[in-house]
Amino acid sequence: MVPEGSVIPDVRKIAVLRANALGDFICALPALEALRATYPRAEIVLLAKSWHQAFLRGRPGPVDRVIVIPPCAGVGMPETYQNDEEALERFFQEMARERFDLAFQIHGGGKYSNPFLLRLGARITIGLKAEDAPPLDRWLPYIFFQQEVLRYLEVASLAGAKMTVLEPRLTVTPADLAEAQRVLPEERRPLAVLHPGSGDPARRWAPERFAAVGDALYEAGARVVVTGTGSERPVVEQVIHAMRHEGYNLCDRLSIGGLAGLLTRSRVVISNDSGPLHLARAVGAATVGIYWCFNMMNYGPLSRLHHRPFVSWLLICPVCGVDRSQKSCDHHASFVNTIAQEDVVAAALDLFSKSLPSRDEAIVEKLVTNRK
Repeated sequence: MVPEGSVIPDVRKIAVLRANALGDFICALPALEALRATYPRAEIVLLAKSWHQAFLRGRPGPVDRVIVIPPCAGVGMPETYQNDEEALERFFQEMARERFDLAFQIHGGGKYSNPFLLRLGARITIGLKAEDAPPLDRWLPYIFFQQEVLRYLEVASLAGAKMTVLEPRLTVTPADLAEAQRVLPEERRPLAVLHPGSGDPARRWAPERFAAVGDALYEAGARVVVTGTGSERPVVEQVIHAMRHEGYNLCDRLSIGGLAGLLTRSRVVISNDSGPLHLARAVGAATVGIYWCFNMMNYGPLSRLHHRPFVSWLLICPVCGVDRSQKSCDHHASFVNTIAQEDVVAAALDLFSKSLPSRDEAIVEKLVTNRK
């Protein structure tokens, strides 16, 4: 039975294990803010990856310090990874010297991450527990279908933490803005950003559809840029080549901080379900998101004024016919191409128009009407 959450006295240092990707970190921000508000004098230490350390260095927020964890099977690395047990033992000896009062596991169901957390030597352990995971001192059952922001807020509540913000928010620094300015200097035309990549090819909407959205925004007065990581270069180039109008290829030209600077300048961001989509929302950009149904349940936006998610309910693999609601397969065909191009175009133009001068709104309204 999960004990009722209560504030824990004499907390000076808190460890939070969250060693995964950008979108996962963004979803944890409200929980981190809740811990900061509840334990204002405690040091909050994020146990994470090297990119977290570089990205959060000098950035205002709830995290005071990042400790980079060593590679570990099931905790930031594939389950088949061969651990360096001597390196892990040195790490846990160092963590014991940190003398954590609280240690939070918000890194999945806990099969691997709970044993990792228990080796930190914290006074009290708190987190998630799937059926195959060892228990912590205070824990919640890990049930796959739960909105991730709310999942981590619920974990924080086990230590008496009260929600202070619901939507993730991230501070953009002068360095972020300066990097974005160097790569893409500001000009009169407002920015619209397309992000056609994602970690999972099954979550990628067709490049020619992104191109059609880009062309519609260009005709509405936008300066259209296309972003992506180095591995996403082929799909970014497909979008650029499919556009009838000019699009700027910024693939692999910005750090995560520089991307945050670019996104905060953008009037609308159109993206597959990906880290950059979560980052765009966190820095205040309006977004149009492309989601597969399962991902929408866990990672979709919590509000609709500035965010328009579109959902594909396709469950059957287009290649082999496997029902993905029951089991996985090895194919990477898109599961989101059932989302209509005209709907995404209309939403993108609508959000883009919200901050346009009144004399330009009629132009955008005409473009929306013509595409219905």
